[in-house]
Amino acid sequence: MHKSTSLCPVEATADRPTAPPSPDALAYSFTLPAAPQSPAIARAATRTILRAHGLADVMDAAVQVVGELAACSCRLTPAAEVYLSLRYRDGTLRVVLYDAHSRHTHPRLAAACDARRRAALRVLACVVKACSGDWGFGDAREPGGGTRMWAVLPRAGARAYAAGEP
Repeated sequence: MHKSTSLCPVEATADRPTAPPSPDALAYSFTLPAAPQSPAIARAATRTILRAHGLADVMDAAVQVVGELAACSCRLTPAAEVYLSLRYRDGTLRVVLYDAHSRHTHPRLAAACDARRRAALRVLACVVKACSGDWGFGDAREPGGGTRMWAVLPRAGARAYAAGEP
């Protein structure tokens, strides 16, 4: 007899795959409070997620990137929360963070704010460059606006970064 793990007796779980998480199944999104503790929480969650999906080899770079994005976002957002997304596809980890800090319409204010955000992300820029990845920020296209920051870390580059290779 099949032992069901579903709370609903009508739903059968026999057809549900039970394979362990794989790298290509990594797709997580969560909301964090815009608080000083959130970068540490985001780093810890990222470590757990990467280990569970067999991606410990990208952990050094990914945890640094997630922490830098979360710290910047939590400092700049006027809202109580920020939103983090982790996805792994085609040999690349994609990290996206949304905050509610809307882009300024006045050109000088926008330039000053962008410069401040870039300065806050200079460590991230170095890590991503060392991994042969890419990063940036711009308007969030989601309802409510704000800013979308992102980093793309190729697995091979993140492995080399962890190994201290140029």
